Amino acid sequence: MNAANPFLPERIAAECKALGDEFVSEGAEWNTRPPTALRNPNVAAITKRCEDVIISVRERWQATSTSTESERARYEEVVGYWLYQTYAPRFDEVIAQSLEGKGSEGRVNFFPAFKADVARCFALSGYDLPRGWEPAHLFACAFQMRRAFHAIFHSLVGGSLPMATLRARIWQSIFTHDLRRYRQSLYARMGDFSTLIRGPSGTGKELVARALAWSRYLPFDPKTGKFASDFSLGFFPLNLAALSPTLIESELFGHRRGAFTGALSDRAGWMEVCPPTGAVFLDEIGDVDASIQVKLLRVLQARTFQPLGSTETRRFEGKVVAATNRDLPEEIRAGRFREDFFYRLCSDQLTTPSLREQLDAQPADLLTMISHVAARFLEAEDVPSFTKKALAWVDRVLGSAYPWPGNFRELEQCVRSLILRGEYQPSAPLEVSPLADWNRLLEPAVLTAEEVLGHYTAHVHGRLGTIEATARRLDQDRRTVKARLAHLNKATG
Repeated sequence: MNAANPFLPERIAAECKALGDEFVSEGAEWNTRPPTALRNPNVAAITKRCEDVIISVRERWQATSTSTESERARYEEVVGYWLYQTYAPRFDEVIAQSLEGKGSEGRVNFFPAFKADVARCFALSGYDLPRGWEPAHLFACAFQMRRAFHAIFHSLVGGSLPMATLRARIWQSIFTHDLRRYRQSLYARMGDFSTLIRGPSGTGKELVARALAWSRYLPFDPKTGKFASDFSLGFFPLNLAALSPTLIESELFGHRRGAFTGALSDRAGWMEVCPPTGAVFLDEIGDVDASIQVKLLRVLQARTFQPLGSTETRRFEGKVVAATNRDLPEEIRAGRFREDFFYRLCSDQLTTPSLREQLDAQPADLLTMISHVAARFLEAEDVPSFTKKALAWVDRVLGSAYPWPGNFRELEQCVRSLILRGEYQPSAPLEVSPLADWNRLLEPAVLTAEEVLGHYTAHVHGRLGTIEATARRLDQDRRTVKARLAHLNKATG
């Protein structure tokens, strides 16, 4: 169960198998809030069973001093689950304090109790701690898993299948698909894997990047009682489309005094400031100049860079996360994006779904999302009534099929406008285009089957924004989608 991705159906299946008739189906889906023993009856029941197993196994092994390799492996997983759930509430307090700016520089006071519990669980004759189970490392892994839960849940709103899939893939980006191997060795190498986040504008790519940064492994030092750093200070974002190449270099790599006009003193860039446990986020990577691509390629290949105006080589030890709404393979074919840079950049890829894609899968998510945005501005007691009125306004004026071309960012603007003015005026006209008016398009009965497919492909592409997303929705090869769009544009151009 420990190794199961918590955002995939396999985790619920594992709980059901573990509890049998005692499994509580109500609330079993935990795709909208983190599971804890305090809130989830199944987690509480399994945690109690694990405690009982630990007690009985220790008594039996102390009496016989014998165990098989398979028994030890199962026992270790039981101990790991029990430790994580037992200390989850304390980790939650540490997370909350850091997010409120009240963190104590990574210091915690409950590691001695955690270490004592590990020692008690493995105080068995002839039993050596397995690799990856050292108390300080196990403590760090438990804290990382808890941070990952919070970062993923609090960053991404909605319970649709596309959002559930994204959560599951983010979890894999953090821990890989093999949690045991991650805990034993890969935890120290994840900075070598850059992550490319793709998706339409306004779909929360920066939120995904921040979740990845806040979920990185932080070593724990038992001597000082501190984690290596405060996780909430490990995210270093930069919007590349908003800056000139010189300013991008300065922000990323730093500069020396006199390196360019206005450089009046030395300045450290994100690549130097970012610790080994942090992440630099390169937003709009598809818009960056070729000269910057070359320098970033060097960072990914050799992990080195040079500040502007300096010949001194520095090392970058953190993780690179990048995002784009562009079709990078198309940019490569057009000669605007380096192929070698692309392949270095995309060792790990995530795709954020459009808002329309999420609502098509689960229309009820619109209420959840409106409530989530409204909670930032309104008192808690005012949120439900406002959300009800806002949802009614959207259904009446925009309609349930409104495409939300600005995605979640547009929804945020809509909610703000409804709070201020009681109405929202989209930047795009609300009139239905001839392409979207299917009755008008199909009524003459003159289109060929291929033309119908072409128009529908264009319709889906207009909603989702990218060829890749359109190909996934239509279950077609991206080359087929591109060819249909080109043929339709030629026929109607």
